[in-house]
Amino acid sequence: MPSTDSGITKSHYELLAALRHSLRRFQRFSREAARAAGLTPQQHQALLAIKGFPGRDYVSIGELAESLQLRHHSAVGLVNRLMRRQLVLRAHSAADRRRVEVRLSPRGAACIEGLSAAHLKELRQLGPGIRRLLESMTES
Repeated sequence: MPSTDSGITKSHYELLAALRHSLRRFQRFSREAARAAGLTPQQHQALLAIKGFPGRDYVSIGELAESLQLRHHSAVGLVNRLMRRQLVLRAHSAADRRRVEVRLSPRGAACIEGLSAAHLKELRQLGPGIRRLLESMTES
């Protein structure tokens, strides 16, 4: 707990609480949107991590595990569940047969596109308030 001479004021606490509230609102929206699409929040995060991976349209199991902060075997289980739902495709790399590449299936791509559109709409609504909070924090 910070000491009383830390420079943290009541307004700092209020800003931090308001920011946390806004982030929790977005997280709740995201969980509910994923569930409405028939996914778990973790499955949604995995599809987004694959689609949003920089520079290419696939990830390795290790990269997915790192992105989601999972253990390797947990990422393998997640990919297996996504494959059963026909949301991803898994294949050995042509360059290195030891490496497994995970790509979105057409069904997975359509799913993440719909969810991402809804998330961007929600962020456009919440974003200005969050931006104001962050700007207030850097000014104080």
